[in-house]
Amino acid sequence: VQLQASGGGLVQAGGSLRLSCAASGRTFSSYAMGWFRQAPGKEREFVAAISWSGGSTYYADSVKGRFTISRDNARNTVYLQMNSLKPEDTAVYYCAADSGPAVVAGTAGYWGQGTQVTVSS
Repeated sequence: VQLQASGGGLVQAGGSLRLSCAASGRTFSSYAMGWFRQAPGKEREFVAAISWSGGSTYYADSVKGRFTISRDNARNTVYLQMNSLKPEDTAVYYCAADSGPAVVAGTAGYWGQGTQVTVSS
C-alpha cells in the first residue's frame, strides 16, 4: 500500500482543515488507518485511527471533540476533519495503514509522506 497525504496548510486559530490520505492498492479496505503528527523537537504522536470498516474510531484526548476521522473505501481515501484548530496542533501530519493494534501503537507498516499543518495565533 502506498499512501499520499494532502490538505495541509496555514490556518488561523479556531479555523478548520481537512486532510486526505489517498491509498493505492486493492487491499485498502482491509487495513485500519490512522493519523499521527510530529511537531518540531517532539516525538511523533497518535492522533486518530479508524477500523477497516469505519465502524470504530479512536482519538487522542488532545483532539477529541475537535477532530473527526472517516474513510471512503470506494475512493481508497481516509480523511481527518480538523475543527477549532489551536496553535499546538501545528505539526507535520502523517497517515498510516496496517492492522488496528499496529496503527494505534504507531508501528504501522505503511506511512504517507506527511503534510504540514500550521495554526497561527
